Amino acid sequence: MIMRQLSIHSKPLTTPSSSPRPSSHSLLHHIRTMTSTKDVSGQSDIGKLRAESDGSFKRAPSSFRNFISNDGKFQPEKGKLRKHIYFVDKLTWATRTLITRKLKGLEDFIPFSAVSPHMGAQGWPFKNADPSWEDADNDPEHPNFQHVKDLYLLADPNYGGRFTVPVLWDKKLNTVVNNESSEIIRIFNTAFNHLIPADKAAIDIYPEAHRQEIDSINEWVYDTVNNGVYKSGFAQSQSAYENAVYALFKSLDRIEEILKGKDYLVGNTLTEADIRLFVTTTRFDPVYVGHFKCNLRDIRHGYPNINLWMRKLYWINDAFKSSTKFDHIKEHYYWSQTMVRYVVGS
Repeated sequence: MIMRQLSIHSKPLTTPSSSPRPSSHSLLHHIRTMTSTKDVSGQSDIGKLRAESDGSFKRAPSSFRNFISNDGKFQPEKGKLRKHIYFVDKLTWATRTLITRKLKGLEDFIPFSAVSPHMGAQGWPFKNADPSWEDADNDPEHPNFQHVKDLYLLADPNYGGRFTVPVLWDKKLNTVVNNESSEIIRIFNTAFNHLIPADKAAIDIYPEAHRQEIDSINEWVYDTVNNGVYKSGFAQSQSAYENAVYALFKSLDRIEEILKGKDYLVGNTLTEADIRLFVTTTRFDPVYVGHFKCNLRDIRHGYPNINLWMRKLYWINDAFKSSTKFDHIKEHYYWSQTMVRYVVGS
């Protein structure tokens, strides 16, 4: 069997610490000083990912887990005054938020900045750090920032986790609201309903009647499919690779049966379960089959029900099509993840 292998270390990243933020007048000076003197390459360089002792890849949990509410610290506001989202449309987790933002009509509430897909040793770069990628943006809130890591270190100078996207940012408080995509899409689903047109407010991707089933599907789809492709691709040992890749295809078989004669995973309506699966299946044949060696079958020829479900979402609903850019997707994975190696396993 052929596997892919990384040159990575044996211990996982430690859980990010939380600490009081310095006074606002010293933040920009502090981050500029810190980024020039403190080595955070272990948090930004994908080539330094760390594996478990058995060679398996374990994703660290997101660290900023706040929500938006009328009576909370982070409040919804009309107009492009308060919130901003940083994303890369090549990554599954970030694309979830773009699809939901479009579905709910939040373009005038949540402006965005796209970073370059060329994730190097410093992590995700803005355009001023990678002018070669025309579709990237500079950070409009912090014009001197060159990488997403600068946002994290501004929010918490002692942050110890990875510098991931998407990032939901609060402009007034100058900090991260949330960097967990599964929670950001739920924020977008309800937090602005009282401010948007009734037809958009009526769209509910997490309906009360189906929540138990949605949560159940999300749990195993995330573990074995969304994250399963990464566990396969980032495996350091043959056994870790086999455990991940066989679980992945077992779950794809299960999804194929669920979608027999259906347009949606849960009930007869579009839910977050569809959004969360779609972003992985659209990348499966172009990237994961070859790059991550998830090649027991492809979607197009091996899973007709999944393939039809995916094509309908893409061609019928512009929120899915406009958020999916295949050239961008391939550029990121094949440009950034050069440390993924193919070796012959036992």
